[in-house]
Amino acid sequence: MQKIIVVSLGPGSRDQITLGALECLRNARRVILRTGQTDAARYLREQGIAFETLDGLHEECPDFDAFIDRAAQAVCRAAARTRVVYAVLDALSDETAAELMRRHPDKVVFAGGTGLAMPLLQAAGARLPVRVVSASSLSIPQTQDALLVVEMNSRMLAGDCKLALGPWYGEETEVLFFPPSEKEERSFVRIPLWQMDMQPRYDHTAALYIPALPLRERTRYDLWDLRRVMEILRGEGGCPWDRAQTHRSLSRYLIEEAYETSEAVAAEDWEHTADELGDVLLQVFFQADIGEKCGTFALNDVTTAICSKMIARHRHIFGDARCDTPGEVAESWEKLKQQERGNDTPARILGDASPDLPALLRAEKMLRKAEGLGMDAMGLLSDSPAAELMRQVQLLREKGLCAEEELHLALAKLVKKAEKHNKIPQNP
Repeated sequence: MQKIIVVSLGPGSRDQITLGALECLRNARRVILRTGQTDAARYLREQGIAFETLDGLHEECPDFDAFIDRAAQAVCRAAARTRVVYAVLDALSDETAAELMRRHPDKVVFAGGTGLAMPLLQAAGARLPVRVVSASSLSIPQTQDALLVVEMNSRMLAGDCKLALGPWYGEETEVLFFPPSEKEERSFVRIPLWQMDMQPRYDHTAALYIPALPLRERTRYDLWDLRRVMEILRGEGGCPWDRAQTHRSLSRYLIEEAYETSEAVAAEDWEHTADELGDVLLQVFFQADIGEKCGTFALNDVTTAICSKMIARHRHIFGDARCDTPGEVAESWEKLKQQERGNDTPARILGDASPDLPALLRAEKMLRKAEGLGMDAMGLLSDSPAAELMRQVQLLREKGLCAEEELHLALAKLVKKAEKHNKIPQNP
């Protein structure tokens, strides 16, 4: 396969074709334009530069994803015989150029040219950083930076973008819409976001610009916003309470939030669950911010640890192991976990339950591990205080009393007694 040289023609006006791009096109053995429906294409014809376009292919394809695939195939077929210059409006945002690079990174070369973004950003008076994306590939936006959406070539595509952006920016947010134009100097109209798909015309030069929004003006937030909030709260002039916290002082809150999340899930209250999971996530970012300032660990260490763990313990997904049922996956997980920790004896495996777990939860975990080792877990308890407790429960039932209520009362008395002696009731 020969080289594929990708050049940018700009918004479409002949005035914006660079000398370098023009020279590259003149010297090419074969030229393919993504679209021939621009003033730049007419200028190339006037200059005697022969080319073919993908306009017919665009009309044949049922959707844009199919067009990206078939466009890449067409350019690659041409490059199988000779070197090809592939001309697009903006190589940095063009999806077909990105697909070519994904398929043949060693064969695709970008030769520069004028892109779509600069005239639009100049007209908007934008300040960097700005995220520039094609309307056809718009994903969840990063609202910390300004956003420029280019190549909004249809009303349907504008509607899709509106639906994607609305939950993150709010439908009433003022945005700048750039109507179709191939001129170097661009103009815009200010509209609310919900009117994105109600403009008179759309084509490959239509675009949308959304300035970066301050934290207080947002209606939706992402993980990086949470990190920024923590940096503000624990930075100079931040919250005195937040600045005073340590790794140890926050430990109890993580436990409390986990229990409250469990309660919300049990109640199937999903709005409350989302709120409680936010509290759990806050504890992660809180600890990470403390760690970064103390030098103990950083947020990147947290994400690295969990991603590495998930990849290592899912060898049936990321490796060549095979697990066909949830039970086999759980068994494989536990086996890999014990191997990583060097737990090669029953004593070490049983001792792997954290001593900081609530007493009942720790006991349950140890019994489950014992059963996994083939031990008679209930037999181990036959002569223990637990067996005596179960006998007392049976006696309460025989007397017609509610054993559960009586145990609650007994535990409450034990808790009060422990507190009088300055003991933590949960600790053994």
